Amino acid sequence: MATIAPPASGTATFTRLNPVTGEVATTAPAATVADANAAAEAAARAFPEWSALGPNARRALLNKAAAALEAKADQFVDAMMTEIGATEGWARFNLMLAAGMVREAASLTTQIAGEVIPSDKPGCVAMALREPVGVMLGIAPWNAPIILGVRAIAVPLACGNTMVLKASEQCPRTHSLIAEAFADAGLPEGTVSIVTNAPQDAPEIVGALIDNPHVRRINFTGSTSVGRIIAQRAAGHLKPVLLELGGKAPLLVLEDADLDEAVKAAAFGAFMNQGQICMSTERIIVVDAVADAFVAKFRDKVGGMAVGDPREGKTPLGAVVNQKTVDCVRALIDDALANGAEQVNGGEANGVLMPAHVIDKVTPEMKLFRDESFGPVVGIVRARDEAHAIELANDTEYGLSAAVFTRDTARGLKIARQIKSGICHVNGPTVHDEAQMPFGGVKASGYGRFGGKAGIDAFTELRWVTIETEPGHYPI
Repeated sequence: MATIAPPASGTATFTRLNPVTGEVATTAPAATVADANAAAEAAARAFPEWSALGPNARRALLNKAAAALEAKADQFVDAMMTEIGATEGWARFNLMLAAGMVREAASLTTQIAGEVIPSDKPGCVAMALREPVGVMLGIAPWNAPIILGVRAIAVPLACGNTMVLKASEQCPRTHSLIAEAFADAGLPEGTVSIVTNAPQDAPEIVGALIDNPHVRRINFTGSTSVGRIIAQRAAGHLKPVLLELGGKAPLLVLEDADLDEAVKAAAFGAFMNQGQICMSTERIIVVDAVADAFVAKFRDKVGGMAVGDPREGKTPLGAVVNQKTVDCVRALIDDALANGAEQVNGGEANGVLMPAHVIDKVTPEMKLFRDESFGPVVGIVRARDEAHAIELANDTEYGLSAAVFTRDTARGLKIARQIKSGICHVNGPTVHDEAQMPFGGVKASGYGRFGGKAGIDAFTELRWVTIETEPGHYPI
């Protein structure tokens, strides 16, 4: 069991239980509204100093933060395994990508550039300048906690903003380790403030942070339903929000696809981290001409992917985050089977250890086709031809990630441009993330982009500033 120091204003705490054993994984501070507001005020006090630092000074501190994150590797592994039932491999991948994100953010400090714009007014020098916004609120989820916790703060910090990180109630220790690493790197006090709260207090705490006048922008990664609530609350204050929300990623397999490559990518995309990734492959759309052959190969591949206790580290699949996930996935499977779908792989769950499920002959009328499952199940949808596959791929409220498999790369690119998603990969899995890429979705998957130069746009204000170099001439 880990204990995080309680907040200064009180001693209230909450516990996070290990989903596999039921034992207490973490005892963390249960922040009050006053604590949340104090975190925003601390970030506001830190803003003048942090925003005034030169780009290379910020870069140096962010590079130190990346190293500080890596120095806590064993602590991160222990925290993720006990708080969310993650495998060691998933935890270490999280840390690797997160450290890369901080280094990428560090490299951006000298790329926050403006421009001189030609003016019609004689003697007027007109400039577009990108400047820090102020205090930002980052709200991160539990499923890829180091990656998404770091992503919520790294580029905003590079741009000269200060941050309040609202930790997930499912992994308070994991997210607190991120804040500790940035403090260890020597960032000024208050530059990154963290808020941990009891689950029942989340609406009140998040609402107070959005309402706080020091907070100027919000980024949120999580469910579409909660994202809508956050966007509506922020809209009342005219505060911009970057939202990266749910997904129902399709992977299209055309008749000329390399089926072996498609099978590998689909298995990885559907079942990495037990399908608990926003980009997870949730619908495999296969044209009829190769559907039977694909299903046979995919059945064999998934049949060799065992589930087991993540603490033992002997299986590719570990635990899901809670029993609610098991029940949700089971309900989607039962609905599909009751309406004519066929189970190819699967079995009974042992608590939160749920085997990989493959459900064939899923149709748009089934809940498994439409509802985000966020667990170890994937539906196979059979399409008549290419046009029908594209139609099925777009028949969803979501639009985060997608993939298409074909040996004709020009054809693949043409199809990728017809799929309504923020991300699409030709001959690659739907699960793919790199620090320098513009990451985000369309439709109910959100708006705005994390990553690389797109993040600079999201986390700075663009200002028009002029200098008059000649005497003015005015009509009055």
